[in-house]
Amino acid sequence: MNKSELIDAIAASADIPKAAAGRALDAMIETVSESLQKGDSVVLVGFGTFSVKERAARTGRNPQTGAPIEIKAAKVPSFKPGKALKDAVN
Repeated sequence: MNKSELIDAIAASADIPKAAAGRALDAMIETVSESLQKGDSVVLVGFGTFSVKERAARTGRNPQTGAPIEIKAAKVPSFKPGKALKDAVN
C-alpha cells in the first residue's frame, strides 16, 4: 500500500473527503517527525512506538577497494510494534 492508497482507505473508513484524509495523514507524519527530531518518542497504544536510537560509530569497508572507512555515529528512527498490531498480523 502506498501513500495515496492509504489516503483512500482513511477517507473511506472515516467517511471524510480524500483531501481531508490527506491533510490528516500529512499532519500525523509531520508531528511524529518533529517529535523524533526533539528526541521524544511517540507511543500509540496498541499500534506501536516510534523512537530515536543511537547508532555507534564503526569501521566499514569500501566494497570496491576493500579499504577500511570510518562510519560516523548517527541517530536513526525506530519503530517497535505493539502487541495488538503483532496479534493482528499473526
